[in-house]
Amino acid sequence: ANVHDASALERLLPGHDAVINLVAILHGDAAGFERAHVTLPRSLAEACQRTGVRRLIHVSALGADPQGPSLYQRSKAAGEAVLQAARLDLTLLRPSVIFGQQDRFLNLFARLQSVFPVMPLAGAHTRFQPVWVEDVASAVVCCLQDPRTVGQTIECAGPEVLTLAELVRLAGRWGSRERPVLPLPLALGRLQAALMELAPGEPLMSRDNVDSMRVDNVASGKLPGLSSLGITASSVHAVAPAYLGARGPRSALDTFRRRQRRP
Repeated sequence: ANVHDASALERLLPGHDAVINLVAILHGDAAGFERAHVTLPRSLAEACQRTGVRRLIHVSALGADPQGPSLYQRSKAAGEAVLQAARLDLTLLRPSVIFGQQDRFLNLFARLQSVFPVMPLAGAHTRFQPVWVEDVASAVVCCLQDPRTVGQTIECAGPEVLTLAELVRLAGRWGSRERPVLPLPLALGRLQAALMELAPGEPLMSRDNVDSMRVDNVASGKLPGLSSLGITASSVHAVAPAYLGARGPRSALDTFRRRQRRP
């Protein structure tokens, strides 16, 4: 079904009690962001209204801001506004950067540091509050179970604030090799990203990603957080080494140990 088509969504919704919208893109042009972050939520809201499915959990982003420096942030805010105007039983979740076993964040930086001797990095000093994917999933479940979350916007952030450079170093330390970070001015970072966009496939970094890093991606503290749902956010230090280590230097040592124990 074409999920951007309200009539197609109408055929999918009957018989369901709630909808969870996780659809988002990180790279694209203005039309692409509009389609994924604004047009789809509008179609989804119309389908919900026509089928009587009132409960909607929408996963937005911590940086959603109509005045944000990037298309991603502005389109995320526009999507929130569309849903808020629809008068549904809506809960908005705003996660910071999400990490987990198959993430495209820490895993990416671990892979890059296994190849390159130095890490040129735009936005090196931008601060993030990384949140574990399992905690975000738990937040979705809590919101479905607790009607008091209707009408709330909840910030999903981890317990630690770390700069991008610190996160990159940790990814290298846990997952491959820790390389020196070379901070780049944002203007130079945009040029680097423009070159990456020319490569086939999804770019490692886009100019819009660099624009997003003009502002920190941390909880405002003015809205409810994970603790309001009874969730104690997990530290990246407690979770990430377990899955990044499976591909780093320790994995070779573990393989050697297992072989030595064989009869």
